Amino acid sequence: MSTSAAETRRALLAASGEQFEISAGPYRAVVTELGAGLRALSHDGEPLILTYDEDEIPPAAFGQLLIPWPNRVDRGRYTWDGREHVLDIDEPEYDCAIHGLVRWSTWREVEHAADRVSLTTRLLASPGYPFRLDIMADYTLDADHGLTITVTSVNHGRVAAPYGHGAHPYLSVGQPIDECTVQVPGSRYLPVDERMVPSGPPEPVEGTDYDLRDGPRLGSRQIDRAFTDIARDEAGRAWVHLSGTDRRTSCWLDRTHPWVEVYTADDVPPEQRRQGLGVEPMTCPPNALASGADLIRLEPGATHRGTWGIVAG
Repeated sequence: MSTSAAETRRALLAASGEQFEISAGPYRAVVTELGAGLRALSHDGEPLILTYDEDEIPPAAFGQLLIPWPNRVDRGRYTWDGREHVLDIDEPEYDCAIHGLVRWSTWREVEHAADRVSLTTRLLASPGYPFRLDIMADYTLDADHGLTITVTSVNHGRVAAPYGHGAHPYLSVGQPIDECTVQVPGSRYLPVDERMVPSGPPEPVEGTDYDLRDGPRLGSRQIDRAFTDIARDEAGRAWVHLSGTDRRTSCWLDRTHPWVEVYTADDVPPEQRRQGLGVEPMTCPPNALASGADLIRLEPGATHRGTWGIVAG
């Protein structure tokens, strides 16, 4: 008996691995086996983030988790407890190591319910990062409060490990971000050089294109900067809002994330360029492995947990 091409395709697996779908009320999300990445999130059928096909490699880090460091490490070099380490350079354009080590890893299912999925991976020692971490990513949907993501990392190794994490969703309201207002509650931003490596301490946003605290219209501003000194609500959450003509998408981050990178998607696939806003919760700034700024020292047996989320409205 012959098998049709369509039947054969259905029997094969997506390039990004198993697709873990969850839903609650008007919300639906898809998390991938590849990197435990957030591939899709919608509310009443309207996308809240930029998405990609399940057979694509996530473009421009769409929805990826960035562990054990977010953003760049200058020339991949850092010193920890007196020893120099050299990471593989995976951003040759800037001669940097970027976005950690687990976004291309296979993550294993721990729990999968209708409204929740938990995935885990084990990061073992490598030449540039000779430490051991067990990492859990938990995605939970709530009909009223949207998506909550919790990342838990445990150092099961015998020595202290340098640690940071982040995530890379692109918020969407279904129209070009040039037409939208953007509110970011950071009062200082981190200047960078021509290689996107920090070039000095954080500077005030007053009087610059990076002052987004009052929610101005984005227009033609091109932004790829980390913000800190973030205003928070009574629950300790900082909120970034992308508001379009008819709807709003918001990202919140808890106090374990004193930094947020904002990126206007100027270098993503042409069909999605400036159609979404990169909003990246981060526990530390770019180049933290080298600079030590807000870098977490994860002692043997210690646990770090951080939470952030996305909601319609």
